[in-house]
Amino acid sequence: MNDLVRQHTALTVSDLEWLHLLVSEWQLLSDLSFADLVLWVPTLDGARYVSVAQMRPNTGPTSYQDDMVGHLVPRGRRPMLDAALDEGRIVREGDPEWREEVPVRVESIPVRREGRVLGVIARNTNLLTVRTPSRLELTYLQSASDLAQMIAAGSFPFPGQQVDMDASPRVGDGLIRLDADGVVQYASPNALSAYHRLGLAADLVGHHLGQTTAELAPSRGPVDEALVKLASGWAPRETEVEGNGGVIQLRAIPLKPKGTRIGSLVLLRDVTELRRRERELITKDATIREIHHRVKNNLQTVAALLRLQARRIGSERGREALEEAVRRVGSIAIVHETLSQNLDERVEFDDIVDRVLAMVAEISPGRVTGRRTGRFGILDAEVATPLSMVLTEILQNALEHGFGPGETGTVEVSAVRGGTRDEGRLLVTVQDDGRGLPEGFDPQRAGNLGLQIVRTLVEGELGGEFDMRTAPEGGTRVTLDIPARAEKQ
Repeated sequence: MNDLVRQHTALTVSDLEWLHLLVSEWQLLSDLSFADLVLWVPTLDGARYVSVAQMRPNTGPTSYQDDMVGHLVPRGRRPMLDAALDEGRIVREGDPEWREEVPVRVESIPVRREGRVLGVIARNTNLLTVRTPSRLELTYLQSASDLAQMIAAGSFPFPGQQVDMDASPRVGDGLIRLDADGVVQYASPNALSAYHRLGLAADLVGHHLGQTTAELAPSRGPVDEALVKLASGWAPRETEVEGNGGVIQLRAIPLKPKGTRIGSLVLLRDVTELRRRERELITKDATIREIHHRVKNNLQTVAALLRLQARRIGSERGREALEEAVRRVGSIAIVHETLSQNLDERVEFDDIVDRVLAMVAEISPGRVTGRRTGRFGILDAEVATPLSMVLTEILQNALEHGFGPGETGTVEVSAVRGGTRDEGRLLVTVQDDGRGLPEGFDPQRAGNLGLQIVRTLVEGELGGEFDMRTAPEGGTRVTLDIPARAEKQ
């Protein structure tokens, strides 16, 4: 719609925002009318109309099988559009049109903002299935007529009341029509069922909806006056009411077709099951976070015990082996600590890499500086845990074998999202400026435990590729090309 309006019309940014607000709400008008809606806006030269938006009803058959957005119509071809635009009134005159052997009633509703008519809504009703309307359908049509008059007067949609139509109740979920005093004139079967979930034993018709709702919602203090007013339809608001084990979502829409409030529409939906599942998910998330927290604590305890044991061993090789185990356990603990702070099983891996670099640098025999370049991004836990161990082993190997006592140097860890194949991979490079690999060293066959761990995790668990070779400028370069399953949020 933005492109069409900017390309073909003279509407301002504020006008466009008003049209967006209207389009976010007009599913309500379409469903109440059982009709298709097409929004036509006059072009810059005033000689044509361009259709910038379209809506089909959920409550009846469509009148348009084709997409109308982007169509241009010369002025004069559709006199009802001209009359609604020029005279600023709703136009209903004329016989039904026939489209593919289907009779269609066409009406035009001017869209007004601050006294100016911005465009016209063509309301098209498929008359093929017309029958004697029920009380529900009559209520729908009357409410649609009131809303149409409000659009023509510029009082609907409500400024500053952007509605998420995916989350808000729809017409078919449940509808209640109130008079000016907030007394129920009509309640659809779905609306009545929702109130029965709250504990209502009687009918709603003839009762004051605000007071009835406040009585059904448990309160430890005085009656909630805000709830009474909202359920009475005094202002365009949304809320949820919980009682008797049920939860319903309410949306109030004041009706002011001629500038004076004549009543209200209340849309409602039974969201009891939805809220129950949300509570279960919240409980599950809290449980998972607590589990990660406890795993982290247990791993830190294991690392502390291994560290104590290392201090009591006289053998230098034994002490080094236990210290390596401490670092391996510590790298896993870092991942679980990060997971314990998140709501999902994904982690921002850059922080983990920085902490692993700091942890491994402590064992450097020389004065080696570690740094990270690039961005790892967000990774799934099933990738983050083995990758943190892999980096721990590679960094530990680089510091132990690449630099001697007192030597200075640098170890750099770089990351590129996309890898060498596609956007779903991660290319990691670990490079140092140390001694390099021994002559004839084969990293794919070396029996070193650390490299065995790296090969197993990279190729077996992560499904990636591992390469280790002497860098052309000196030192050692290790590359990992692995699938990275999470980044989008």
